[in-house]
Amino acid sequence: MKLKPLGDHVVIRPLEAEDRTPGGIVLPDTAKEKSTKGEVVAVGSGRVLPNGRTVPPAVKAGQTVIYSKYAGSEVKVDGKELKIVQESEILAILD
Repeated sequence: MKLKPLGDHVVIRPLEAEDRTPGGIVLPDTAKEKSTKGEVVAVGSGRVLPNGRTVPPAVKAGQTVIYSKYAGSEVKVDGKELKIVQESEILAILD
């Protein structure tokens, strides 16, 4: 896949949503919420400050992140569902 995000954008592959609640109840497809976890696929060059300096991104490819529920744009590339978000919409990095 040849998808290179620009600036402070990050390409994320969303992970599958949970199909069971913590109590063990199986959720039907209509009750599932979209996942807010994903794997970083590609990262842009970073945010450009008004003085011209570039701030490098805090995330890198291969990391698992949590992002805002309504963040970014959904795209389909080579049959894969991806999400392009700004780095500021990423809430946390999972270890």
